[in-house]
Amino acid sequence: MAKQSKRYRALAEKVPGDALTLKDAIVLLKSFNTTKFDQTVEIAMRLGIDPKQADQLVRGALVLPHGIGKIQRVIVFAKGDNVAVAQEAGADEVGAEDLAKKIKDGWLDFDVCIASPDMMGLVGPLGRVLGPRGLMPSPRAGTVTPDVARVVKEYKAGKVEFRNDPAGIVHAVVGCLGFEADKLEDNIRAFVDHINGLKPQAAKGTYVRSVNLSATMSPGVQVAL
Repeated sequence: MAKQSKRYRALAEKVPGDALTLKDAIVLLKSFNTTKFDQTVEIAMRLGIDPKQADQLVRGALVLPHGIGKIQRVIVFAKGDNVAVAQEAGADEVGAEDLAKKIKDGWLDFDVCIASPDMMGLVGPLGRVLGPRGLMPSPRAGTVTPDVARVVKEYKAGKVEFRNDPAGIVHAVVGCLGFEADKLEDNIRAFVDHINGLKPQAAKGTYVRSVNLSATMSPGVQVAL
């Protein structure tokens, strides 16, 4: 286990044992904003699903009401007219074979990878590199699309992707500590509502088991929702 700093231990002592209301959790979390940079706020929702069952997987993407507080670097695999369309929409890099080679050679300086359907024959072999990092374009996440302009704009505006991990927990960025409290609350509620709407029919019992908020260099806070 990594050694915790004196600062972290002091903040952890302020976290109560019981779950807090969302408003109180945000107030407490924002009091942890004692670093020289604006910490990213993440949510972790433990779901009552069986991650081993394909019909109980929870994944997708969502445009948060107030974005995530940072500009995401977006690359696009496209050809023909879609190249100019993606560039005009704000893509940081657009390409085909040249972009695939760059990634194979180890370049991964981006946050989102989008592909038009006609490029998946080229992108597919990159799955062994992009997949483990959560960067592989996917129709289910909306990153394989003929409408590359719309999706590029959505990610630039603060769209987040999510998928449950092997423990049945969904993680996502929901903003920064520098956000106003009401904007953080809007983002968090939008994300929670979206996850609630994705409950698999095969899931049994309590769907949302627990919700925790944390920041980059701060302890987690359990939320009662």
